[in-house]
Amino acid sequence: MIELAKIKPIVEALIFATDSPINENKIKTIINELTVTQIQEVVDKLNAEYEAGHRAFQICRIGGGFQMVTRREFSHYIKQYYKGRARSRLSRAALETLAIIAFKQPISRPEIDVIRGVNSDGVVKTLLERNLIRISGRSEAVGHALLYSTTPEFLQYFGINDIAELPKPKEIEELLGSAQEEFPFGDFELDQQI
Repeated sequence: MIELAKIKPIVEALIFATDSPINENKIKTIINELTVTQIQEVVDKLNAEYEAGHRAFQICRIGGGFQMVTRREFSHYIKQYYKGRARSRLSRAALETLAIIAFKQPISRPEIDVIRGVNSDGVVKTLLERNLIRISGRSEAVGHALLYSTTPEFLQYFGINDIAELPKPKEIEELLGSAQEEFPFGDFELDQQI
């Protein structure tokens, strides 16, 4: 059995070197002497060291794995650095469609169209190309339409570990209700189907 002190820099290097989250199983295939519990211990110790040393980064659980990220308190500086650079953003239609898929998955394109009130072919195609959604099966309804679900890249894009971390429709409704009280400029309503 290798000492955790000797394993720590190896785990740190693996997490640092990846451009997408790396999960415990992948780490275990590389360092097969470790258990999932030990990997979590190592990550916790690394994060404690980063915090004690006032480091600008930390290891977070995102998309079912670990990823090194900048601490929130430095986000202003990072935004300043990237200001003016071309960034790949999602359109309002893409965000709307993605929200519907995230909350109702698995869902077919005709169901998405009914909720949105417009054809979503192009938006769904874009989300598939960007790997934010995937085809997860076929509907049992007449026509057997394709069903769509979110991907690990969706989790990574939004910086969440699990789809369960998304707010519940009731929480969104409450948030929008308080926003309406604070800013009574328009009618904010959450579609009950989302």
